Amino acid sequence: MTEEKKETLSFEERLQSVQNLAERIESGKLSLEDSVREYEEGMKILAGLDQELKEMNRRLTVLRDGKETEVDDPDL
Repeated sequence: MTEEKKETLSFEERLQSVQNLAERIESGKLSLEDSVREYEEGMKILAGLDQELKEMNRRLTVLRDGKETEVDDPDL
């Protein structure tokens, strides 16, 4: 999956792509090299999803604490 394509997919679509990668690896039909490549791709996607979740959590915390005007402040 290219970086540009990752940008256009929703969170849920990217999560589904990781699940699909895992299923392909678990099928046992891939070579070791292909399995490792798929694993690496899945880990990259998961890292991006994790970062996105952290950002959403930060934004929700700011909103919950009544600091709506500071939502765009990256230092929060």
